[in-house]
Amino acid sequence: MKLIGMLDSPYVRRVAISLGLLGLDFEHQALSVFSTFDAFAAINPVVKAPTLVTDEGIVLMDSSLILEHVERLAGRSLSPADPAAHALSQRIVGLALAACEKAVQIVYEHNLRPEEKRHQAWLDRVHGQLAQALHLLEQEVSPAQPWCFGNHPLQADITAAVAWRFAKEMVPEAVDAKALPSLSRLSRRAEESAAFLAFPFN
Repeated sequence: MKLIGMLDSPYVRRVAISLGLLGLDFEHQALSVFSTFDAFAAINPVVKAPTLVTDEGIVLMDSSLILEHVERLAGRSLSPADPAAHALSQRIVGLALAACEKAVQIVYEHNLRPEEKRHQAWLDRVHGQLAQALHLLEQEVSPAQPWCFGNHPLQADITAAVAWRFAKEMVPEAVDAKALPSLSRLSRRAEESAAFLAFPFN
């Protein structure tokens, strides 16, 4: 398998870390949707990160759909089996992905749109959505002992930690770490683990 995309993308990074935790062998090809657009397009004309090329040559995209597939390959899941715990896990993942989406929108607005064309009212709304996603995520991960669902990191932990690191690095002006101690603690624990160290944010 080949995973295509840069590890500064939270979507690429959550897939890479998950593949590692699932024990699946893969090759990571660090192509950018910006600086290496043509090379990326040669693999996936949609140029969407992450892209996963299966051993059979099937090109998959969207991190959640990729993770659904690789869990089938591994024969095990990174989500808890109990229905109530699974629902809570899905809530945490959903909040973390919402935080990623809003942080990415802020980054794109500042980095890709000319300053005179920025829509401040829309930016204010996105900042508010990011703040709410992180606030709710803080509440949900606060019971983690040491992880959200036991002694081993699952997808909720992976995605929450990846989202927090991305937001903190890319939109620090929108993040109040002191107001989010549980999320900060979970992120530190994750970033110090072998699974995260193998695929560092860069």
